[in-house]
Amino acid sequence: MPLQNRVTPTGEIVADPGRGLLMGNRGCIHRPDRTLGVSRWRSKMWIACVLDWRGRRRDPMPPGRWTALFFLDEATALAAGHRPCGYCRRQDYLAYAGAWRRAAGLDLRPRAGEMDAMLHAERVEPRTRRKRTRPGVIADLPDGAMVRHEGASGLVTGGRFLAWSFAGYGEPVALAPDTAVELLTPPASVAVIAAGYRPMLHPTADRVAG
Repeated sequence: MPLQNRVTPTGEIVADPGRGLLMGNRGCIHRPDRTLGVSRWRSKMWIACVLDWRGRRRDPMPPGRWTALFFLDEATALAAGHRPCGYCRRQDYLAYAGAWRRAAGLDLRPRAGEMDAMLHAERVEPRTRRKRTRPGVIADLPDGAMVRHEGASGLVTGGRFLAWSFAGYGEPVALAPDTAVELLTPPASVAVIAAGYRPMLHPTADRVAG
């Protein structure tokens, strides 16, 4: 039976056989029986890592240490509030931080803790601790942002909507530029994408979007 450690664009953590392209970490959020409790994070450092790091094999839920979370791709991870790991994905991390600097008009690249603090404020409602979303319009969003439209989560690319699933993306649906959507990706990561960062996408995004 799959563990409850697959993450959706809306930030839900569920059980599903699909592993995806990336894994992540928010600290240890599982119980001794390898099920999740109430908490969905123990740290504000939400990262997205490669699946294979120098051939090392690790327990996805070691007791009291960390809980491995899995994402279809990086667009999903960013929508859920994660950022590239500065260790196993160093070049992606530097590219993300560099785009953050350009988007924010900073003189220097921000530190990891600075980005984590802003992302946490944007991804979590402080009172309810639920995911924070915002209204958006298709014309204002860069390719790679994730939204909810007519009840379904999906990827925005080329003015089209690609419905998300654990198996990949569905056929593209053209949307009018003024189509209102619910933005799932935190604004800071949306700005990073708009400033030139290109998130890793599942191969089905290229297949269905051409």
